[in-house]
Amino acid sequence: MNYRNMKKTGDTLSLLGYGCMRFPKKNRGIDETRTRAQILSAFEQGVNYFDTAYLYSGSEKILGSILAEEGIRDKVMLATKLPHILVKRPEDIASLFQKQLDRLQTDYIDYYLIHNIGSFADWQRLKEMGIKEFVEKERDKGRIRHFGFSFHGNLIAFKQLIDDYPWDFCQIQYNYLDENFQAGTKGLEYAAKKGLGIIIMEPLRGGTLGAKIPEPARKTLQKHIPERSPAEWALRWVFSHPQVQVVLSGMNEESHITENIRIASNPDGYTLTKQECSAIDEVREIFKTRFKVPCTACTYCMPCPHGVDIPTCFAHYNSKSIQGGFMPHYMYIQATEGITNGKPSKASLCKNCGACLKHCPQQIDIPRHLKEAAQTMEKPWLRYPVRIALKVMK
Repeated sequence: MNYRNMKKTGDTLSLLGYGCMRFPKKNRGIDETRTRAQILSAFEQGVNYFDTAYLYSGSEKILGSILAEEGIRDKVMLATKLPHILVKRPEDIASLFQKQLDRLQTDYIDYYLIHNIGSFADWQRLKEMGIKEFVEKERDKGRIRHFGFSFHGNLIAFKQLIDDYPWDFCQIQYNYLDENFQAGTKGLEYAAKKGLGIIIMEPLRGGTLGAKIPEPARKTLQKHIPERSPAEWALRWVFSHPQVQVVLSGMNEESHITENIRIASNPDGYTLTKQECSAIDEVREIFKTRFKVPCTACTYCMPCPHGVDIPTCFAHYNSKSIQGGFMPHYMYIQATEGITNGKPSKASLCKNCGACLKHCPQQIDIPRHLKEAAQTMEKPWLRYPVRIALKVMK
């Protein structure tokens, strides 16, 4: 296993981190026997960073029992996340944290994150609830070693967050398709320049760059290096960024664990050759033909006078086109319905005023594409779960 040092925290972390969102299932629950074997196998092969969250159903409890019963809690870096959408009163922060400690059967968390910040307003609300004071108190007690956040917003909000607090680390979505999505490459470089440790999620973009890769893209990669799987191409691309300390993989198949550990144990490093870069460029172009909108998320069109988060709307609209399924709808709702901050930013808020048009370097017909995005992403059948979510969050 290759390891990288996170300068801000001083920890030496396995390049491959174990994402604990999707443990193997059995009888509608987690298959604890199989999960235990998988986690121990990964640990024995050098994985020392395990990432879970309050909202990953059953994950904290299972992971905590495995680490405690196997006597390896103090040999790993344990990361979990505060579900800020459940924080309605200041005292909720402490009660949720204590519940997490109990579930995980530990008296400290190595890497504690605010889960899924989507806007600067999310952070401002938590500050009003006393999150900064809480974290400092828990640091003094030794119950929180390092503090950071996971992010699913736009680049503007990402930079605002980083500049507002002395974070230890951040967790962002990043892969060779998402150089201009959410924090993206610019955000990665900005966080690194500010000294933050960087954890990567979605290196395979939910499998889109692995088993689900389009056949033309698969053939392109095989043409360059036939023996290398699409997943290995995607992981090597992320590993090639020296700013990154840990890349998370949600491994719930034994074969995935074996392959990912092999890739993360490459003794020759991860500098990409010109041939490899060329192959990935070709694959990117194949994916671009499937994009609905050629948006690069430069944010020159922002702010919209009517509150539309234009780059985010287009990003999830493009994701729907590429990977299909319900997940892009879910992410779109979470990002644009104002569930946590009460400020919707969805595509249907567009008034066709045209203020954005003169700023777009790609000369995109933004109002037309926003209308199309609203028709695709804001389906009537989604209104009911959104209303429930909004009610729960009040």
